[in-house]
Amino acid sequence: MQTKHFFSEPNHLVLTALHSLTITNPSVAFDPENKIVFRRPDGSSSKVSVISGGGSGHEPAFAGYVGKGLLTASVAGTIFASPSAEQVRKAVMECVNTDKGVLILIVNYTGDVLNFGMAAEMAKAAGIPIEFLAIGDDVGVGRKKGGKVGRRGIGGSVLVLKIAGALAELGASLEDVYRIARLTTTNLVSLGSSLDRVHIPGHEFSELSPGESVPADEVEVGMGIHNEPGSHRMKSTTLDELIRTMLLQLLDPTDQDRAYITHETEDSFVLLINNLGGLSTLELCGITNEVFIRLVRDYNITPVRTIQGTFLSSLNGLGFSISLLKLANTGLGPGRSMLELLDAPAEAVGWAAPIRMSTWANSSDIPVVLKKTKMAEEQPSNLKVDSALLKKTVSAGLKRLMDTEPLVTRFDTILGDGDCGVGLKRGAEAVLKLLEQTNLPDDMVVVMSKIAGVVENNMDGTSGAIYSIFLNSLVQGLRQQDAGSTSVVTSQKWAAALNYSLSALGKYTPAQIGDRTLLDALAPFCMVLMETHDVRAAVKAAREGTEATKYMKASLGRSVYVGGEEEWLGKVPDPGAYGLCEFLVGLAEAI
Repeated sequence: MQTKHFFSEPNHLVLTALHSLTITNPSVAFDPENKIVFRRPDGSSSKVSVISGGGSGHEPAFAGYVGKGLLTASVAGTIFASPSAEQVRKAVMECVNTDKGVLILIVNYTGDVLNFGMAAEMAKAAGIPIEFLAIGDDVGVGRKKGGKVGRRGIGGSVLVLKIAGALAELGASLEDVYRIARLTTTNLVSLGSSLDRVHIPGHEFSELSPGESVPADEVEVGMGIHNEPGSHRMKSTTLDELIRTMLLQLLDPTDQDRAYITHETEDSFVLLINNLGGLSTLELCGITNEVFIRLVRDYNITPVRTIQGTFLSSLNGLGFSISLLKLANTGLGPGRSMLELLDAPAEAVGWAAPIRMSTWANSSDIPVVLKKTKMAEEQPSNLKVDSALLKKTVSAGLKRLMDTEPLVTRFDTILGDGDCGVGLKRGAEAVLKLLEQTNLPDDMVVVMSKIAGVVENNMDGTSGAIYSIFLNSLVQGLRQQDAGSTSVVTSQKWAAALNYSLSALGKYTPAQIGDRTLLDALAPFCMVLMETHDVRAAVKAAREGTEATKYMKASLGRSVYVGGEEEWLGKVPDPGAYGLCEFLVGLAEAI
């Protein structure tokens, strides 16, 4: 559980977060005393005002949905606590137009129901036309456990807000806006899962209820948005197993405790994948893809809309929710279907569904035929090599490099991001596979071109780029040594080609000897080989250069940002230089 925050005073955090909405959306105003965010009067004809709200900590819900095409106002409480009835009353009676009536839409939690409901009754007593709806979409707690309270309101409730807000923007009556909000809710199911509970800024860890954290090897299925437990925990599960379990709870028609919607072949669905706040966008995208695939495969449901993002969070909750809305006929005619209302534009910073209806209408599953670009084949050269000797020496160097991967990884974990050893090993394994499975020609240029291609396709990161540039340049450097008649690649020709490649590399990296990079091993090797034509002398220079990196302060790469030099200075060499040096040592020993 993440317990570190930039804000230590939760009330100040709520106020400053709400105020930020006036900075990011000039159409809204903020009443800090009552924590009300509301739309500024714009002179347009009166419409049904749609008001929502609840405890803070669910951002962008609910204040982030105030804006044209969505909510008219939102009332916030403190973190995970309902606002008071007086706050809500002021929002209804002082902040919005009530001529055509007011619809209060909240998620179904007891404190919100009581306080917003009390305010609704006060407004009704004052003669304001008003309707009230508590949205319940969660299936994590079934009918038996939910009892009279009913379903909790979680991520899918945002779809109800969007549809009701869009309909109100079109000038619909209070009766119709309320009816369609209810219709949407009855056709909506959601379920969340989380790897851990969340921590409230400014609270001591011990202030949480017992069982503060979910064990590392478990996931809570059906966790609520206020740390409430779900239906059960799954132990040591895969994402595929989790999604299968979640979709079964959402769509199993035989589950009498949770079957809130039916599913027929002709039904159309909208899929919403909601981030509970703590997942990376990368992981959320992967989850969306896996849910979509299983819906199509197991339930024959191809969603007509797939919406992904952070819509109703649980602070920095390490989880997500799946919502499915079965589209029902609104009976309101063209332009007012559920799908059209979802697609309608909204000027609210929290609504993130930018794909237009026309783009969805033109969607296609037909594979895109890519242009075929054929790379020119490497032209043969007259530079010959003993392919058996080449395979023996290079393989020895590669195997030595692979053996030293744990040590390179350890060095890079201390000084960088820990990926150098794995990247070098992956490239070495790919080249070794090429050497072992291919009948190598005796043309050195062709062989080196094949090796460069393998490295380019199998090594990523900074090291992969450097080696790819160097090896591709080496191909050109060797070709320059082709005198037009058949000749053997000598150490002199290798030295000249390596020197050419080193110069070419200098166009793309400012790294020089002394910058604590792999150049501290590579450059001495190339230069001494050029001077002496002695491979072992060149390897000795590379080893000395690598050793020297232990005492250098990094000038390039991630090591620049790593502190604690007093702990590793004089002890840890540059990982890239060390890995290269080990390859060169292995190669030289096999000659």
